Amino acid sequence: MTYRDAGVDIDAGNELVERIKPLVKRSFRPEVMGGLGGFGALFDLSGKYREPVLVSGTDGVGTKLKLAQQLGRHDTIGIDLVAMCVNDVLVQGAEPLFFLDYFATGKLDVDTTVAVVGGIARGCELSGCALIGGETAEMPDMYGPGEYDLAGFCVAAVEKSRLLDGNKVRAGDVLVGIASSGPHSNGYSLVRRIYDRAGRPADLDVGGVPLADALMAPTTLYVKPILELLQAHDLHGMAHITGGGLTENIIRVIPDGLGLQIDASAWALPPVFDWLQREGAVENAEMWRTFNCGIGFVLVVAPDQLAAVQTDLARLQLTHWQIGEVVAASGGERVRIG
Repeated sequence: MTYRDAGVDIDAGNELVERIKPLVKRSFRPEVMGGLGGFGALFDLSGKYREPVLVSGTDGVGTKLKLAQQLGRHDTIGIDLVAMCVNDVLVQGAEPLFFLDYFATGKLDVDTTVAVVGGIARGCELSGCALIGGETAEMPDMYGPGEYDLAGFCVAAVEKSRLLDGNKVRAGDVLVGIASSGPHSNGYSLVRRIYDRAGRPADLDVGGVPLADALMAPTTLYVKPILELLQAHDLHGMAHITGGGLTENIIRVIPDGLGLQIDASAWALPPVFDWLQREGAVENAEMWRTFNCGIGFVLVVAPDQLAAVQTDLARLQLTHWQIGEVVAASGGERVRIG
């Protein structure tokens, strides 16, 4: 017997590597040493930071993968993967340096895998983050036909003196919410349940786009504009709105003794969320703690800096709203949305 008889095609894996090399190379930064194919990926950090603090993060895209496979849309799910990792490390003021991915499937389909990895490479390129390595695993009997799994890992760096850890946050600070592109990569177990119950209406018009497009819109990459913003402004904190929604994410960067008052009327619920809420009869509290509800990233800004930050956000073409403030809190509920 051969390895191919057992379900693993080494030649297909080699073909995949050759096809993704030019895609991956476009994401490289000057600090990358060597190319794909080594046992370890090399990145030269010397000369860029005085007191570097490394910030790392790992994530997947949840069951949005199931929807991507169901719809046959494999070219943007990799952008989601990158965004979930790089947006997280960005919260602490860190610049994403390099990224590695893990792709696992039962039987390797080279075209599908190239589309997925191409999306990862594109997400890295748009974030200024080098895709310097990864792993492709073909594991017969682990996954059904057409199924694959995806995970990613990112390393970022920030000067120790510029690290954002929440210690500057004060009562009276303003919350500035930056628009999301849709559900991003969170809440998709509920999304898929609602979508299935509604009869999978992929072509239904939702805010001027087909529902399938709205649900599969890739997660917004906030890295480059936010890093530029940090060069000009001393922000007090930031939050990436992922699992847990607005209720549970912003509070993670708020010190004890402080809470949040969020004004839900400050922005309109985007059409895709409106459809999900109506079709699924989802209560408001469940929406707030499951979805980003149109706010993908939040800045905590001192009141005297608000006007200048908003001016630069407009220049950077980031749609945003003043959505609330930091308030004193002692015990009980620390986040109020109303």
